[in-house]
Amino acid sequence: MTNPPDIPFLDLRLREDAAAVQEAIARVTARAWYVLGPEVEAFESEFAAASGASFAVGTGSGTDAIALLLRAAGVGANDEVIVPAVTAAYTALAVVNAGARPIIVDVDNETLTMDPAACAAAISSRTRAVVPVHLYGQPADMPALAAIASRNNLAIVEDCCQAHLATCGGTAVGTYGVGGAFSFYPTKNLGALGDGGAAVTNDPAVAERVKRLRNGGQAGRYMHVEPGVNSRLDELQAAVLRARLPWLRDWTRRRRALAALYRQLLPSAIKPITERDPGHVYHLFPVRASARQALQAAMTAAGVETLIHYPVPLNEQTAFAAYPAQPCPVAARASRELLSLPLHPGLAEADIERVATAAGHANSRLARQPVRRSPGGGGSFNDGGDVVA
Repeated sequence: MTNPPDIPFLDLRLREDAAAVQEAIARVTARAWYVLGPEVEAFESEFAAASGASFAVGTGSGTDAIALLLRAAGVGANDEVIVPAVTAAYTALAVVNAGARPIIVDVDNETLTMDPAACAAAISSRTRAVVPVHLYGQPADMPALAAIASRNNLAIVEDCCQAHLATCGGTAVGTYGVGGAFSFYPTKNLGALGDGGAAVTNDPAVAERVKRLRNGGQAGRYMHVEPGVNSRLDELQAAVLRARLPWLRDWTRRRRALAALYRQLLPSAIKPITERDPGHVYHLFPVRASARQALQAAMTAAGVETLIHYPVPLNEQTAFAAYPAQPCPVAARASRELLSLPLHPGLAEADIERVATAAGHANSRLARQPVRRSPGGGGSFNDGGDVVA
């Protein structure tokens, strides 16, 4: 049996939020109201305020939030929606779920968020929307993408599933276009105890339509005015999220401080993704290493658990083989080099120092050895459940 790592990639145990979470669960079970009740309504109001948006609508997942926002924007059958190649597959699956066709484009070499030039080059007469992904907690280049969308009359639906409280140029993510989609999967910066998501928007008509679509398209009880879905954030998860939301700003400051320490201590040969905007909220801390497989093995031997996000770009995924894609050389290279180091608010500075020291020792050993890489870039894949959904 393999011994557990000394520094696991994640620790999802309750901490300073434990008492509040337990009280929230007890409150819901005492009330015995479990779907579309007062906890959801209160969380929607509180999360909208925290996110800098006028409205929030709870959904069953972040994936559903993307799809419902696209539908609320009028995107449907045979429409094309541009998505970046480096993201969890759920970004493009949401486009498919909305009835549209994902058009996959390459990413910026430094930030790995959607490359505005690649986005512009992919626009056709059928393009209706763009879904930028705020990858790893870093905002995409929204001023450039918003300008492209404006010139071409395209809707913007932001994938904010890894970017709770992130800002771009001081503007809250999720507020640049039609709206933004958030995930509350347990590994997220604000996590529930199961699945959950929300769509945020400043448009009251969009908010009302997403509310209707998430609940079977009902305009009133048993009155279905359009085909909707069953995607409702339940009362129990909403209550848990309400209990945790007041901690989110402190947790975000902690993530940023730990990320800064990594940047200070890691050896120069192990390169973190460039921080383009101080609004980055560091959902993940990926680095690039040419000998990733060997580095990951050395880190494992040192008691440090690492993961790979994401080993296969969307344009190489079988699920999207039917959809046209531009060449994505930047994404292809990144997928062979990326390795995510542990980063979450439960870590101490000493943990970061130990990870950085282990990385330095591993890098020194690897520098003295010939590099051997498998044709696919090597490395094992375990996303730890950290999906957009």
